[in-house]
Amino acid sequence: MSGYGSFVVFAAVLVLVPGADTAVVIRNTLAGGRRRGTWSALGITASNVVQGTAAAAGLAAVVLRVEPLFQTIRWLGIAYLVFLGIQSLRSAVRGDYADLAGGTVGGGAALRGFRQGFLSNITNPKVLAFYLAVLPQFLGPDAAVPVLVAFALTHAVLGLGWSLVMVAGLHRARRVLTRRPVRRALDALTACALLGFGARLALDRS
Repeated sequence: MSGYGSFVVFAAVLVLVPGADTAVVIRNTLAGGRRRGTWSALGITASNVVQGTAAAAGLAAVVLRVEPLFQTIRWLGIAYLVFLGIQSLRSAVRGDYADLAGGTVGGGAALRGFRQGFLSNITNPKVLAFYLAVLPQFLGPDAAVPVLVAFALTHAVLGLGWSLVMVAGLHRARRVLTRRPVRRALDALTACALLGFGARLALDRS
Protein backbone atom coordinates (compact mmCIF):
# COMPACT_ATOMS: atom_id res chain seq x y z
CA MET A 1 0.00 0.00 0.00
CA SER A 2 2.89 2.38 0.62
CA GLY A 3 4.06 1.72 -2.93
CA TYR A 4 0.55 2.38 -4.19
CA GLY A 5 0.32 5.67 -2.32
CA SER A 6 3.62 6.80 -3.79
CA PHE A 7 2.46 5.81 -7.25
CA VAL A 8 -0.79 7.77 -6.89
CA VAL A 9 1.16 10.91 -5.98
CA PHE A 10 3.57 10.37 -8.86
CA ALA A 11 0.78 9.68 -11.36
CA ALA A 12 -1.23 12.70 -10.17
CA VAL A 13 1.74 14.98 -10.79
CA LEU A 14 2.38 13.35 -14.15
CA VAL A 15 -1.15 13.85 -15.50
CA LEU A 16 -0.87 17.58 -14.75
CA VAL A 17 2.02 17.93 -17.19
CA PRO A 18 0.61 19.14 -20.54
CA GLY A 19 1.09 16.77 -23.45
CA ALA A 20 -0.44 15.74 -26.74
CA ASP A 21 -3.52 14.35 -24.97
CA THR A 22 -4.10 17.73 -23.31
CA ALA A 23 -3.92 19.48 -26.68
CA VAL A 24 -6.41 17.03 -28.20
CA VAL A 25 -8.89 17.52 -25.35
CA ILE A 26 -8.63 21.30 -25.61
CA ARG A 27 -8.95 21.20 -29.39
CA ASN A 28 -12.09 19.04 -29.32
CA THR A 29 -13.72 20.98 -26.51
CA LEU A 30 -13.26 24.21 -28.46
CA ALA A 31 -14.46 22.60 -31.67
CA GLY A 32 -17.46 20.72 -30.32
CA GLY A 33 -18.20 21.81 -26.79
CA ARG A 34 -18.38 19.88 -23.56
CA ARG A 35 -19.80 16.70 -25.10
CA ARG A 36 -17.03 16.25 -27.64
CA GLY A 37 -14.34 17.19 -25.12
CA THR A 38 -15.69 14.64 -22.64
CA TRP A 39 -15.70 11.89 -25.22
CA SER A 40 -12.15 12.80 -26.22
CA ALA A 41 -11.14 12.29 -22.59
CA LEU A 42 -12.96 8.95 -22.55
CA GLY A 43 -11.14 7.89 -25.73
CA ILE A 44 -7.78 8.72 -24.16
CA THR A 45 -8.74 6.80 -21.03
CA ALA A 46 -9.81 3.77 -23.06
CA SER A 47 -6.43 3.79 -24.79
CA ASN A 48 -4.64 4.06 -21.44
CA VAL A 49 -6.58 1.04 -20.20
CA VAL A 50 -5.63 -0.94 -23.32
CA GLN A 51 -1.97 0.01 -23.11
CA GLY A 52 -1.75 -0.48 -19.36
CA THR A 53 -3.32 -3.93 -19.64
CA ALA A 54 -0.96 -4.79 -22.50
CA ALA A 55 2.01 -3.72 -20.40
CA ALA A 56 0.81 -5.81 -17.46
CA ALA A 57 0.39 -8.84 -19.71
CA GLY A 58 3.84 -8.39 -21.23
CA LEU A 59 2.61 -7.51 -24.71
CA ALA A 60 4.06 -4.01 -24.52
CA ALA A 61 7.55 -5.43 -24.16
CA VAL A 62 7.08 -7.30 -27.43
CA VAL A 63 5.97 -4.14 -29.23
CA LEU A 64 8.95 -2.16 -27.95
CA ARG A 65 11.42 -4.89 -28.87
CA VAL A 66 10.14 -5.48 -32.40
CA GLU A 67 11.67 -2.45 -34.10
CA PRO A 68 9.53 -2.42 -37.31
CA LEU A 69 6.30 -2.63 -35.27
CA PHE A 70 7.47 0.04 -32.83
CA GLN A 71 8.47 2.40 -35.64
CA THR A 72 5.20 1.83 -37.49
CA ILE A 73 3.17 2.79 -34.41
CA ARG A 74 5.49 5.72 -33.75
CA TRP A 75 5.17 7.20 -37.23
CA LEU A 76 1.42 6.66 -37.30
CA GLY A 77 1.25 8.68 -34.11
CA ILE A 78 3.44 11.41 -35.57
CA ALA A 79 1.31 11.58 -38.72
CA TYR A 80 -1.90 11.77 -36.71
CA LEU A 81 -0.66 14.58 -34.48
CA VAL A 82 0.48 16.51 -37.56
CA PHE A 83 -2.91 15.91 -39.19
CA LEU A 84 -4.76 17.29 -36.14
CA GLY A 85 -2.33 20.20 -35.94
CA ILE A 86 -2.92 21.13 -39.57
CA GLN A 87 -6.68 20.97 -39.02
CA SER A 88 -6.39 23.37 -36.09
CA LEU A 89 -4.08 25.67 -38.03
CA ARG A 90 -6.47 25.74 -40.99
CA SER A 91 -9.33 26.53 -38.63
CA ALA A 92 -7.34 29.41 -37.13
CA VAL A 93 -6.52 30.84 -40.55
CA ARG A 94 -10.06 30.59 -41.86
CA GLY A 95 -11.76 31.76 -38.67
CA ASP A 96 -15.05 30.34 -39.94
CA TYR A 97 -16.81 28.74 -36.98
CA ALA A 98 -20.31 27.35 -37.02
CA ASP A 99 -22.48 28.15 -34.02
CA LEU A 100 -19.80 29.87 -31.99
CA ALA A 101 -22.12 30.47 -29.05
CA GLY A 102 -23.71 27.03 -29.00
CA GLY A 103 -20.97 24.90 -27.51
CA THR A 104 -21.95 21.68 -29.34
CA VAL A 105 -21.96 20.35 -32.86
CA GLY A 106 -23.87 17.64 -34.71
CA GLY A 107 -24.62 14.09 -33.64
CA GLY A 108 -21.19 12.78 -34.65
CA ALA A 109 -19.40 14.93 -32.06
CA ALA A 110 -19.10 12.14 -29.50
CA LEU A 111 -17.75 9.60 -31.96
CA ARG A 112 -15.24 12.04 -33.46
CA GLY A 113 -14.07 13.10 -30.02
CA PHE A 114 -13.65 9.52 -28.79
CA ARG A 115 -11.88 8.44 -31.97
CA GLN A 116 -9.43 11.33 -31.93
CA GLY A 117 -8.65 10.88 -28.24
CA PHE A 118 -8.15 7.14 -28.61
CA LEU A 119 -6.01 7.35 -31.74
CA SER A 120 -3.78 10.14 -30.46
CA ASN A 121 -2.96 8.08 -27.37
CA ILE A 122 -2.82 4.54 -28.78
CA THR A 123 -0.32 5.56 -31.48
CA ASN A 124 2.09 7.02 -28.91
CA PRO A 125 4.55 4.23 -28.03
CA LYS A 126 5.89 6.37 -25.20
CA VAL A 127 2.77 5.45 -23.23
CA LEU A 128 3.71 1.77 -23.43
CA ALA A 129 7.28 2.64 -22.47
CA PHE A 130 5.97 4.61 -19.49
CA TYR A 131 4.01 1.67 -18.11
CA LEU A 132 6.91 -0.72 -18.61
CA ALA A 133 9.47 1.61 -17.07
CA VAL A 134 7.49 3.11 -14.19
CA LEU A 135 5.28 0.37 -12.79
CA PRO A 136 8.15 -1.96 -11.80
CA GLN A 137 9.74 0.90 -9.85
CA PHE A 138 6.80 0.85 -7.45
CA LEU A 139 6.03 -2.87 -7.51
CA GLY A 140 9.19 -4.79 -8.27
CA PRO A 141 9.78 -7.18 -11.17
CA ASP A 142 7.72 -10.06 -9.74
CA ALA A 143 4.42 -8.26 -9.22
CA ALA A 144 1.28 -10.15 -10.22
CA VAL A 145 -0.54 -9.14 -13.39
CA PRO A 146 -3.76 -8.06 -11.55
CA VAL A 147 -1.71 -5.70 -9.36
CA LEU A 148 0.00 -4.20 -12.41
CA VAL A 149 -3.39 -3.71 -14.07
CA ALA A 150 -4.76 -2.04 -10.93
CA PHE A 151 -1.86 0.45 -10.93
CA ALA A 152 -2.32 1.13 -14.66
CA LEU A 153 -6.07 1.68 -14.19
CA THR A 154 -5.32 4.13 -11.38
CA HIS A 155 -3.22 6.21 -13.76
CA ALA A 156 -5.99 6.07 -16.38
CA VAL A 157 -8.65 7.20 -13.87
CA LEU A 158 -6.50 10.08 -12.62
CA GLY A 159 -5.91 11.17 -16.21
CA LEU A 160 -9.63 11.04 -16.92
CA GLY A 161 -10.43 13.11 -13.85
CA TRP A 162 -7.98 15.84 -14.84
CA SER A 163 -9.23 15.87 -18.43
CA LEU A 164 -12.82 16.27 -17.25
CA VAL A 165 -11.75 19.17 -15.02
CA MET A 166 -10.19 20.84 -18.08
CA VAL A 167 -13.32 20.26 -20.14
CA ALA A 168 -15.52 21.71 -17.38
CA GLY A 169 -13.28 24.77 -17.08
CA LEU A 170 -13.31 25.37 -20.82
CA HIS A 171 -17.07 24.95 -20.88
CA ARG A 172 -17.58 27.48 -18.11
CA ALA A 173 -15.43 29.98 -19.98
CA ARG A 174 -17.17 29.31 -23.31
CA ARG A 175 -18.62 32.82 -23.59
CA VAL A 176 -15.11 34.21 -23.78
CA LEU A 177 -13.50 31.30 -25.61
CA THR A 178 -16.09 31.22 -28.39
CA ARG A 179 -15.39 34.80 -29.41
CA ARG A 180 -13.88 34.65 -32.86
CA PRO A 181 -10.52 36.36 -32.11
CA VAL A 182 -10.01 34.29 -28.97
CA ARG A 183 -11.02 31.08 -30.72
CA ARG A 184 -8.63 31.74 -33.60
CA ALA A 185 -5.77 32.42 -31.18
CA LEU A 186 -6.50 29.25 -29.23
CA ASP A 187 -6.69 27.20 -32.42
CA ALA A 188 -3.32 28.59 -33.47
CA LEU A 189 -1.78 27.74 -30.08
CA THR A 190 -3.29 24.26 -30.17
CA ALA A 191 -1.94 23.73 -33.68
CA CYS A 192 1.54 24.75 -32.55
CA ALA A 193 1.30 22.38 -29.58
CA LEU A 194 0.18 19.41 -31.69
CA LEU A 195 2.79 20.03 -34.37
CA GLY A 196 5.42 20.51 -31.67
CA PHE A 197 4.55 17.22 -29.98
CA GLY A 198 4.64 15.49 -33.34
CA ALA A 199 8.06 16.97 -34.11
CA ARG A 200 9.40 16.00 -30.71
CA LEU A 201 8.20 12.41 -31.17
CA ALA A 202 9.79 12.35 -34.64
CA LEU A 203 13.14 13.61 -33.33
CA ASP A 204 13.17 11.37 -30.27
CA ARG A 205 15.08 8.26 -31.30
CA SER A 206 14.93 6.53 -27.94
